[in-house]
Amino acid sequence: MHSALVRVQNVFGFFTTVAFCTAIIVALSVTVIPQAPSASIELRNVQVVKGRPHYHSPKKEEYAHIRFDLDADLTSLFNWNTKQLFVWISATYPSRKNASEPPSQAIIWDAIINSESQTNPSTPFTLYSYLTTPSKPPPKTRRPSKSKQAEVELAPGLIKLKNSKPKYQITDISGQLAGTANVTLELGWNVQPWVGALTWTMAEGSSWGRWKGIKGGRSKAFDMPPLKVKGVNQEAVKGSGRPEKAAEASPVLK
Repeated sequence: MHSALVRVQNVFGFFTTVAFCTAIIVALSVTVIPQAPSASIELRNVQVVKGRPHYHSPKKEEYAHIRFDLDADLTSLFNWNTKQLFVWISATYPSRKNASEPPSQAIIWDAIINSESQTNPSTPFTLYSYLTTPSKPPPKTRRPSKSKQAEVELAPGLIKLKNSKPKYQITDISGQLAGTANVTLELGWNVQPWVGALTWTMAEGSSWGRWKGIKGGRSKAFDMPPLKVKGVNQEAVKGSGRPEKAAEASPVLK
């Protein structure tokens, strides 16, 4: 009964119980932290081209190239239990075959934002290395550009993109995109904690306790331009009525 093996089992069982209870407390403690993310997305340029969107595409099809501006403040999503944040922008448009079907969605941009504890982890080993390693003068490097400095100074969760290129092209299962109406750009995210469940995007106006849904995060609706003609800039999307040029992305007024 009091053998070494039994004592090791008891200690290990007590350790796992304490670790499990601590993880539950940490996972539930973040629910008391207020969350109020906000974002603004604006269309800059859109054009539809027919070709092979990828080098491995078996056939030519229509695909869209969308440029956008993004100004988001997701800092409230970061807390002591946040490991990293996965953010994406999707283009949503109604189905071309049947209006009763769910709308189609295609991701055009995404990014992974690490927390401070993930970027600069603090462990006993790193602390020991810091105390025992002799200090050295920093190497001479070139002064970063203003854009690089802005990226470094931004806190985790702050995103500022101007006239950004998409990471992915938009294609449709029908192979046709030109003239698609009522297209919107939407911001989404997935919070990946150290312990606990994953949390996803909360729609605007929704709430759960002290967590509020995103404020904004959706662009004005627009139409895809005709095929093989360049899109237009932001002014054409903000204007009222249908533009004179056939290539312009006209707004959808609601």
